Amino acid sequence: YHPAPVSEKTPPDTFVVEIRALYKLPVNYSIASGDEKGYFIIHSSNGIVRTSKNLKLEDFPVNFNVRATDSSNAAIFNEVEVKVKVVEENNFPPVFPSSLLEESLPEHSPATEIVQLKAQDNDTGRNGFLTYGILNGHGLKFRINETTGILYSTAPFDYEEEPIEYQVVVYAEDDGIPEKKRGYCTVVIKITD
Repeated sequence: YHPAPVSEKTPPDTFVVEIRALYKLPVNYSIASGDEKGYFIIHSSNGIVRTSKNLKLEDFPVNFNVRATDSSNAAIFNEVEVKVKVVEENNFPPVFPSSLLEESLPEHSPATEIVQLKAQDNDTGRNGFLTYGILNGHGLKFRINETTGILYSTAPFDYEEEPIEYQVVVYAEDDGIPEKKRGYCTVVIKITD
């Protein structure tokens, strides 16, 4: 059995998995071995495994064996392995060093790099893995490299014909579990004559 990973913040008495033995008579379920720290309990008649206490991330994954025993003859039994993984909670959103940046861009510049944005996320693993995007694209005049955070213009601007200031809202999004978190930064781009 490989149940869905449980969060490190899972409270005691949370459902983990249901074990089912195929047998013509009633069976008694028990945890036979592998759960030395006592994180799990199993209901003896329905085979439902629940957490018994708060989980410590560093103790996982835990592999334990569940035994199904013939209720009238303890010599007849079988065991199955259950592997439980715990995932770190996504505690922190990405944060940009500044929520507002000002950059200037000379008119008639070909498509060019404007600025590299870098957000920080204090989570580890996938909870701290960031991708970048633009919330408002201004008619696709700007794009961002989702991995590096480099913001680019996509075409030249004309100081006389177009707005001379653009506000581009950039986000950094983590790959968090159970939900992704975002941080934002507004880049004010001034077109210079």
